[in-house]
Amino acid sequence: MSGSDGLDAAGDADVAAALEAVLLLAEEPVPPGVLASVIGTSSERVRAVCEGLAEEYESQGRGFVLARVAGGYRFQTAPSQDGYVERFVREGHSARLSAAALETLAVVAYKQPVSRHQVAEIRGVNVDGVMRTLRRRGYIDEIARAPGPGQAVLYGTTPQFLEHLGLDSLDGLPPLAEFVPDAAEVEAMESRLRLVPEPGGPDPAAPEDSDQ
Repeated sequence: MSGSDGLDAAGDADVAAALEAVLLLAEEPVPPGVLASVIGTSSERVRAVCEGLAEEYESQGRGFVLARVAGGYRFQTAPSQDGYVERFVREGHSARLSAAALETLAVVAYKQPVSRHQVAEIRGVNVDGVMRTLRRRGYIDEIARAPGPGQAVLYGTTPQFLEHLGLDSLDGLPPLAEFVPDAAEVEAMESRLRLVPEPGGPDPAAPEDSDQ
């Protein structure tokens, strides 16, 4: 394909690569004029190259398409893959973590390697369901076994956890010592609170229902 400004196929390949890179970052459809300004070419050429890319992706049976919507271009999943996309969303991979899951994840992140029992002691509640959710999401995993009888499984965070937070290593986690009491003090406070349930409210000592 060649654009209206007379550049050759090699030039079009460079424009195509630039368009792909920019559109991968875009959260909304990008008008041809904006793309042309960013890349340094004409709007006509942007439209021609985008149409060529769209045809190429369709002919290859890719799982995504380059669509012209709302006056601009964007990547979106191919209609033929809707069933898989719906299943992915339905299984909750895009859902936000609940407060209980975030609290449990924080305990694992700052206390790792840590056993399920230790996490439950710190939080003061049953964490089996929450730990399963965090493992299913890929944020924590088994990293070792405790020495001694029983050899309890020890958990830690994963590279996906660091990637999600934009951290290079666990050293990038913010320090908490000056903001919160240590684990023993937290456990003591939670133990005292569990002794006095709120009137008409749920028993604080009861296990959590949600594994989210």
